[in-house]
Amino acid sequence: MFDFEKLTVYTKAKSFNAEVLKLMVENPGLDRVTKDQLRRASFSIMLNIAEGTSRITKPSRRNFYVIARGSVFEYVVIFDFLKDQKAITTQQYSGYYQSCEELSKMLFKMIRNLE
Repeated sequence: MFDFEKLTVYTKAKSFNAEVLKLMVENPGLDRVTKDQLRRASFSIMLNIAEGTSRITKPSRRNFYVIARGSVFEYVVIFDFLKDQKAITTQQYSGYYQSCEELSKMLFKMIRNLE
């Protein structure tokens, strides 16, 4: 088993990615650019968590977790835009927002532990 597979934050990011992919399948009205950004942000979180665990030095690991957290912020912006465009409901937005907030807090804690 790889180290990242043991992390709760990775498991949560993976589950969240599945939710987002489901949103894209169930909402064919989403434009290609928005779908692409959602896909890229979701994979970026998972990939950077995994790559961060592979690094030996604390500053290097920290950098990848910072990038993963930045992708969580990208999600929030995209979901806010989708809510304003009525592509998702306020209730859906709240659920996605809560998931993003949880991921952000977990990553922030990991980042702080590497300072």
